[in-house]
Amino acid sequence: MSLPVHLVPSLDGVRVGSSVTVEGDEAHHAVAVRRLRVGESVVLTDGHGTSVVAEVATTGKRVFSVTVASVGSAPAPTPDVTVVQALPKGDRGELAVEVLTEIGVARIVPWAASRSVAVWKGDRAEKSLARWRSTAREAAKQARRSWFPEVEPLASTADVAGLVAAAPLAVVLHEAATVPLASLEVPAEGPVLVVVGPEGGLADDEVAAFVAAGATSVRLGAEVLRTSTAGLAAVSALLARTPRWA
Repeated sequence: MSLPVHLVPSLDGVRVGSSVTVEGDEAHHAVAVRRLRVGESVVLTDGHGTSVVAEVATTGKRVFSVTVASVGSAPAPTPDVTVVQALPKGDRGELAVEVLTEIGVARIVPWAASRSVAVWKGDRAEKSLARWRSTAREAAKQARRSWFPEVEPLASTADVAGLVAAAPLAVVLHEAATVPLASLEVPAEGPVLVVVGPEGGLADDEVAAFVAAGATSVRLGAEVLRTSTAGLAAVSALLARTPRWA
């Protein structure tokens, strides 16, 4: 059985034999919910490439400590992929974040597209962004990632155009596009940017703005996917043609 994974703020300077203390909500979930016990083994990661396997030494109400048995370091995966995800309605945003995290994206950028049904404003924007970040964190632990994805603040169309302009390869998923995604060359180093529209589809001016900034409008196939799963399909198709999945 795979060892449970817990996120800690830092593992700087940690060596075999070091003691590491985990506190707060992360420790509460481990001790109170998972019933973590002294002597069990766990994996701790800082989400930035360093992970340790450790044995639980002590437990408390909202705290536990471990003794490090081994330390591992993983380079950031390349090419790295950023997905701009238009705001879906209901809980489909969390679903999109979950599957994109599992597939290995480096960044997720929520986007207020003109046809997005959901609207993030005020307190709702803060709470929604917090849910997306929490979903990404838990999905990264489940996927046993050493590098956790970043979930950026809400972006405007102008912000997305700026991201497109800075990316060596940027694609916009569009059902009316004539260029197949599979026909594109994927850069070995990246970064790669994928733009996913909302349930109501992309507006013509949005597509035009992104293409003008350097993106390629592409189609996946004959089927029209939901906004919550289109990013997963596109990133999978791209990664299958890179050393990451070789």
